[in-house]
Amino acid sequence: MDLNHAYYLVNVVEKRGFSAAARTLGIPKSRISRQVKNLEDTLGTRLLNRDSRHMSLTEAGEAYYRHAKIALECMAAAEAAVRKDKDSLEGTITLSCSVGVAQFGLSRILPRFLSEHSRVVLRLQASNDYADLIADGIDLAIRGHANLLPDSGLIQRRITNVPWHLFGSPGLAQHIGAAASPTDLDGQPGLALGWRPGSSAWSLQGPDGSTASVPFAARMRSDDMVALKQAAAAGLGVVALPSYVCAEDVAEGRLSRLMPDWTAGLPEISLLMHERRGNPPQVDALAAFLHRELPDVMNSVSSS
Repeated sequence: MDLNHAYYLVNVVEKRGFSAAARTLGIPKSRISRQVKNLEDTLGTRLLNRDSRHMSLTEAGEAYYRHAKIALECMAAAEAAVRKDKDSLEGTITLSCSVGVAQFGLSRILPRFLSEHSRVVLRLQASNDYADLIADGIDLAIRGHANLLPDSGLIQRRITNVPWHLFGSPGLAQHIGAAASPTDLDGQPGLALGWRPGSSAWSLQGPDGSTASVPFAARMRSDDMVALKQAAAAGLGVVALPSYVCAEDVAEGRLSRLMPDWTAGLPEISLLMHERRGNPPQVDALAAFLHRELPDVMNSVSSS
């Protein structure tokens, strides 16, 4: 019995559809559909009757669902019995994320996790280049993405969406004015995230759903958000960054949010991990901790 197949089928039944199950699990609908189809092929029988509007269990599906739910509950109870003492967690976890997430998100919460689990060792790989979880031996990865991530065979769990805004020096904000529009950015130098050369533009969305793309000449390019913030505070140009990255700078008057009614992106942050089966307890514990704690950090919104 493949518990992953059972897990997907039970979720489809209990969420009353593939789309709802996909949203709950944070993985593509196509992947769930494929797993259920593989299960039906393995068993040699149809478990679900489905068309574009309706889904129901077959007689065989009803029987399989009842037994699969019991099996999953037993496995959950077995895991809970092993993990009931949090101080028993020990071992190494390798976590991959971008430099910005490490500096401005994880730095606020990871010390607490490690203090609670004194026998856990963390290896944090902070890089703006995507790592291969399998080839590089990584347990967990935090990824920001504007579009759906490819179906890589990994579990993808949505953490939150992060608003990006435009920031500049208080002097620049005063010059542009509170009621600025995208055209007021014409000719303003920009500070671009990412050191590689190329054309740059701010992609903006207004409060009424309107959009604008404003090209800019990059005065500076860098992978380092700290360097970009410092350059913006010094009046060298406009920078688009996640709001939580600049919240403290805005509160202390080093930066101002420009065009506060407009956003410069709302990418999704997801947690990637290997298949649910067989993860060490410390890995699952950190995954649950990040899923619970990181949204509050990343939703720290800067005010103008």
